[in-house]
Amino acid sequence: MNMFNQAIPQVIEEAGWLGPVLFIILHLIRPFLFLPVIVVCVAGGILFGFLHGTIYSIIGLSLMSFFFYKLVDIFPSFRNRISDLKGKIMKDRTLTLGQVMILRMMPFVHFHLLSLYLMEMTSSFKEYMRYSIGGVILPSLIYTAFGQAITEMPIYVSIVFFVLLISLFAYLGKKETITYKWSRFFPNKSTSTD
Repeated sequence: MNMFNQAIPQVIEEAGWLGPVLFIILHLIRPFLFLPVIVVCVAGGILFGFLHGTIYSIIGLSLMSFFFYKLVDIFPSFRNRISDLKGKIMKDRTLTLGQVMILRMMPFVHFHLLSLYLMEMTSSFKEYMRYSIGGVILPSLIYTAFGQAITEMPIYVSIVFFVLLISLFAYLGKKETITYKWSRFFPNKSTSTD
């Protein structure tokens, strides 16, 4: 498997103008190869540079979200498997949109599980794709530009980075819950004065 993983960048480099197409296809088949998103994005930065690697990663991850949505519609058993995974990992936890976006930046969180959350939060395919594309831009930028540095930084810096992300995740969930409770029990003055 290690030899196979080393052969992928070599094939893409030697492909010439087909390299970006192969790289985008790599994003689509990535789950079958058990490659984390961060590995593919870092490879994009190494092979194509920051700008092009980021663009190709955004395209590849957006297409993956598109195909996930279509697969879930065509194969309900696939949706049931992802829902079972959601039940095991997240139990009955409700996430906010901001929390899903933060989780997209964490390399150990299942990509399709977050796509399922987005499907459940949105009312249409168009809205789902808008949030999906928006949700892959920042991780693509970070992992393409700083992916190599993140993987090589000392363990204590990595822990601080993930603690900050988890704190932001918790804050976004708490903030939306408080806003909801406040507006429900104390209506806005502009709506009550007629």
